Amino acid sequence: ADWRLALWTLCSVLLPVLLTAWCSLQRARRQLLMRDIFRKSKHDWRYTDLFGQPSYCCVCAQHMLRGAFCGCCGLRVSERCLGAADRRFPCKDIVARTARGPVPHHWVRGNVPLCSLCAVCGQQCGTQPKLCDYRCAWCQYTVHDECMVDCLKTEECTFGEFKDLIIPPYYLSTINQMRKEKRTNYEKVVPSCGKHWMPIIILANTRSGNNMGETLLGEFKMLLNPVQVFDLSKITPAKALQLCTLLPCSAVRVLVCGGDGTVGWVLDAIDEMKIKGQERYIPQVAILPLGTGNDLSNTLGWGAGYAGEVPVEQILRNVMEADGIRLDRWKVQVTNKGYYNLRKPKVFTMNNYFSIGPDALMALNFHAHREKTPSLFSSRIINKAVYFFYGTKDCLVQECKDLNKKVELELDGERIELPNLEGIIVLNIGYWGGGCRLWEGMGDEPYPLARHDDGLLEVVGVHGSFHCAQIQVKLANPVRLGQAHTVRLILKSSKMPMQVDGEPWAQGPCTVTITHKTHALMLYHSGEQTDDDASSLSE
Repeated sequence: ADWRLALWTLCSVLLPVLLTAWCSLQRARRQLLMRDIFRKSKHDWRYTDLFGQPSYCCVCAQHMLRGAFCGCCGLRVSERCLGAADRRFPCKDIVARTARGPVPHHWVRGNVPLCSLCAVCGQQCGTQPKLCDYRCAWCQYTVHDECMVDCLKTEECTFGEFKDLIIPPYYLSTINQMRKEKRTNYEKVVPSCGKHWMPIIILANTRSGNNMGETLLGEFKMLLNPVQVFDLSKITPAKALQLCTLLPCSAVRVLVCGGDGTVGWVLDAIDEMKIKGQERYIPQVAILPLGTGNDLSNTLGWGAGYAGEVPVEQILRNVMEADGIRLDRWKVQVTNKGYYNLRKPKVFTMNNYFSIGPDALMALNFHAHREKTPSLFSSRIINKAVYFFYGTKDCLVQECKDLNKKVELELDGERIELPNLEGIIVLNIGYWGGGCRLWEGMGDEPYPLARHDDGLLEVVGVHGSFHCAQIQVKLANPVRLGQAHTVRLILKSSKMPMQVDGEPWAQGPCTVTITHKTHALMLYHSGEQTDDDASSLSE
């Protein structure tokens, strides 16, 4: 009896362990096979543990909760049918096989978007609980099974609503052929793409702010040609923007999905294009704000932050309708003091603002903690909460007090007498600190309007972190020190926190000189503007 009890005990312990090990081995084997298919496939396969809507396998037509989907054509398939789907269904071609000829519809069966309407009869598609109806991966038209006729399968695709933004596959194949023949007159190909063609390039930073970049990449690849959608974690803006040299001059629009830092990175790459002599290919830049502060995006009417509340289709419509404007860009040169200082001056490019004092200290503390534990700073709300914590701490400690005794300020060569201050902020744009119109304050005093394209900087002082908080809720005005074309600030003693566009550092005695560098071509979305924005643009 004892040996039987021992045997049953051993079985009861070993059996679950062996079963778990076998299941883990099988799952690891399936994942290895999936990764191999993902790597070799022309589809942009991605795996999900839970689909966001009722989904059916394109091969066996069975309902499924998890599986793989193609980020370009929208094909959905279960794990066991992945290999068959990869062999049977082609993805949409980013470059046409022939340089001439129309592009037919690329029909994908089943899993059509919710509330989509049939292009033939006008009734709702995808209402039946099974694999049914068709969607074109280019023009996004949907058609019922019973409405699908032979002529639709061979009909030329018009690329739908966003035909003026899409780079057609036949355009790229024609350009490739011309490059082989060493011809560069690409303008002759443009008329075939339409009179109002304004191709768009998507540059998404998947590491920005609320980590929505990955989702947006897939949605834009579905609506556009995947060749015009770039992940900035895998390719630099400088390389991605070389696509502009194959497109019509002064017609390209770039949508930057990221924070103000990502926008600055892209604008630096555009400045490099000017240096290379590619100025006629310079694109206009729109912003989809995914960062924490997003002050530049707010100034240009694109909002203070994107969290998926606006459909991607509407974002593309906004880019199409946006107006072109200029944005001043400034050179910030920091020269360390000392007779034996042989290091080159630090040189930054400023789009938003420069500051010395409490807000730079908050940014410095925030960045120090984010570098130690980056995984904790994946949410815009958490990021702002951390900023609030350091701002509250500085209200009590006042690490930047008596700044006016430590610095000298010159505006256009004229020395400015400073009152008792803890911080000085030099503004190029209307918004600061995550949505505050700092120069205007409460708006109850007469002041010259701030613009981002007039070659002037606005310089203000603050009495501390508590004063900054009062300005943000419109309970106080800043200390307006003046407007100038050139700003010079001399830090005479001690080490103080400084920042340029949210990039902070601790700086010893030095001279900071801010001068105009260049202009950037931006896109302004009037749909998000406030009364203050409208009045400043009309001046």
